[in-house]
Order: sequence, then C-alpha cells, then structure tokens
Amino acid sequence: MTFREDITANPKAEAMSEELIAVFEQVRDPEIELDIYNLGLIYEVTVDEAGHCRVLMTFTDRNCGCEDTLPAELADKLQHVPGITSSKIEVTWTPVWKMTRISRLGRITLGISPR
Repeated sequence: MTFREDITANPKAEAMSEELIAVFEQVRDPEIELDIYNLGLIYEVTVDEAGHCRVLMTFTDRNCGCEDTLPAELADKLQHVPGITSSKIEVTWTPVWKMTRISRLGRITLGISPR
C-alpha cells in the first residue's frame, strides 16, 4: 500500500506507508466521524534516518475544536510504529482544505457522491 497521490512523502516514509496509513486511519476527526487519512487532512509525511517522523497536516476549518487534541493523539499513536523514534506534527492552513481531498472511501462513508 502506498500513500494517496495528494500526499508528499520521502522514500523512508513511503517504505513505511502501510504502517503509517494504519495509524492515520485510527485518528478520527470527532466532528465529522471520519479518519484523518480518508478525510484528506494529511499533506506531507517524512521520516529521517534516525526515525524522526514529521507530518504536515491541516483541518477542515480554522475553528476546529480538535486542533490541539488531534495532533497530540496522532503523535502518541506514531510512537508505537516500529522504526519511529519521535514525531512532530505541524499544522498548516495553506493550501486550504477542500472537500475534493476526501477519498472515495471517505465519500461513501459520509454519504457523499463517490465521484
């Protein structure tokens, strides 16, 4: 399994994509009831040779109530991935999240047209 086309990843992160995607799918946006991977909140993932994982992500809205808790939950879950020694979750608002980032599976789950 590899990352979605709209996620930038370095080779080490790509090599760990199956494990990382599994973690991303465990972290859910509590307001939308969908995981951050299928919701399209992940923009970039890098893992360096020392095992430091950096995730660049966004939220659906600047007023998201989980802006503090969701990155902390993700960082906590990443520490259990073999090969990850530390992590840093960065939030960006550029580019602005759009509904087109929701995956086909996410659209079906939310009852939105899968096209």
